[in-house]
Amino acid sequence: MLLDNIAAAIDKYSNSVRIEGYTDNIPIKTAQFQSNWELSTARATNIVHYLVDHQFPAEKLSAVGYGQYRPIADNSTEEGRQKNRRVDVVMLSSSGEQGEPSADEPPPGKK
Repeated sequence: MLLDNIAAAIDKYSNSVRIEGYTDNIPIKTAQFQSNWELSTARATNIVHYLVDHQFPAEKLSAVGYGQYRPIADNSTEEGRQKNRRVDVVMLSSSGEQGEPSADEPPPGKK
């Protein structure tokens, strides 16, 4: 499976990995997803859960949802909207990791 190949490739490095979820610009409002924010975040967290369930180190992972706000294609066509419904796996550089919370850092408000 593609995710297994990605996990094997990125596991060779000590860098943190951010999973980024995106949507097209068509608003969603269902019982499960109140907005594109929730949908994009769910896409990212589903990948995080898969990787952790397959022995990828959880402390190296973070998830973020960008909704429809960072398109890579034109949302006026079905083809463009399809490209915008995606998940990106981003390996962070050392400087990029500085903005990510560490595994031994307490959650905000719990210091």
